[in-house]
Amino acid sequence: MIQCYPFELLPLPWLYDALEPHMDTETMFFHHSRHLKTYVDNLNRLLKPYPAFHDWTLERLLTENKSLPEEIRQDVRNNAGGVYSHQFFFSGMTPNSTKLSGKLKNALLLDFDTWEAFYEVVFEMSLKLFGSGWLWLAADRRGKLVLLTLPNQDTPLPIELSPILNLDLWEHAYYLKHKNMRAPYIKAWFQVINWYEAERRYQAILLENALQNKPSSPCCE
Repeated sequence: MIQCYPFELLPLPWLYDALEPHMDTETMFFHHSRHLKTYVDNLNRLLKPYPAFHDWTLERLLTENKSLPEEIRQDVRNNAGGVYSHQFFFSGMTPNSTKLSGKLKNALLLDFDTWEAFYEVVFEMSLKLFGSGWLWLAADRRGKLVLLTLPNQDTPLPIELSPILNLDLWEHAYYLKHKNMRAPYIKAWFQVINWYEAERRYQAILLENALQNKPSSPCCE
């Protein structure tokens, strides 16, 4: 879905209590209706006096952030990143049981050998991230997988990586249920990952890369 100013608080793809017992209802409510809404409202407030950027998508606001006026550049980066990352995070989870499959499974096992190895790397990277930020599973222009953590509301988009999955590692994502204990929250997230959506995203990345790399047809004389 392409979004431009004024941005809206998109509804969750499931009810607030749908991810119980892994993700608690109270956290989902405040995370979506308060935290995400604040990012949406702040982004609209920042962009309102600048009609030249009203047709920019979230992705463009992030990838071409340096083209924005200096007085709003960092705040737009923070809030557009907050909107993009949270929407991506919420739509990457599901109350239904899904399994890693398809081309994403093949790519993941190629890099990590086993599911258990992938799990351990993600768990340790997420646990060790200092302060607030996100863990991302993304792909480069060749379709090769990349795992990385980024601080605050930074996304992989400006470094030309296409996201597949992300995990919110800000304390507001887990504090109501787990207090300052990040480890059980990471384990809970693994129980609600929407692997079907992750596979769809990865397939879309591969298709886009193939179209971009397709040689042009020779012109007829």
